[in-house]
Amino acid sequence: MRPRIAIPADTLTEATNVINERNAPFAPRPAIEAIVKSGGAPVILPSVDPKFVDDYIDLFDGIVFAGGFDVDPTFFGEEPHLKLGMTYRKRDIFEIALLKRSVEKGKAILGICRGMQLINVGLGGTLYQDLSENKDIYVKHSQDAPGNFPSHHANVLTDSRLYELVGKRPYINSRHHQALKDIAPSLRVVAKADDGVAEAIESLENDQILGLQWHPENTYKHYQDSQNIFADLIKRAAKVAEKNNKNN
Repeated sequence: MRPRIAIPADTLTEATNVINERNAPFAPRPAIEAIVKSGGAPVILPSVDPKFVDDYIDLFDGIVFAGGFDVDPTFFGEEPHLKLGMTYRKRDIFEIALLKRSVEKGKAILGICRGMQLINVGLGGTLYQDLSENKDIYVKHSQDAPGNFPSHHANVLTDSRLYELVGKRPYINSRHHQALKDIAPSLRVVAKADDGVAEAIESLENDQILGLQWHPENTYKHYQDSQNIFADLIKRAAKVAEKNNKNN
């Protein structure tokens, strides 16, 4: 059986004349396709009351926290910055609860863009609500190039798991205006842009969490290092599935 990979859904907030599409949950097609190509079975989870998280937790072996709206800054003790983008608190509440339970249950975790930021916040870190808060930043992190093209480089620590997947200086795409600030105690930064912006995080003590500020789901068809990210998730999730099967 293929490892089951959960993708918490985003919410369609745009106006629509179709009543069944109002506030409809959806998941990014490129992430779904990347998971399938890598050997996983995607499972889409709509945002619901966090009290139902335990009803979901045994449905998957790994989970991808994908991109989307800004994380509500009240989750890390701040009021909204003037340049804060759109937020969707219902999704934040559900995903933070799901993240914490997934950590407790040993699920394989991948964060992409907002997903990496949510992981950091959910585990006790903070964010720059807008890159303008850090005067040292000079790299263009919200590219004007098409989203499936790389736009700047990242510098990866050679003692990281990420280094084995993408090498020392991957060429990455970039579509974000927020960034990690204070890093959660259980995480470490393993890649930075030339201006010091955190581009990737990993768990300190195991291989459970990998978070990326870029979007490998948009480049996996043409770049092997992007495909390696999803192959690694499936490999980690397969270990979770095997362990659970032995226990059952």
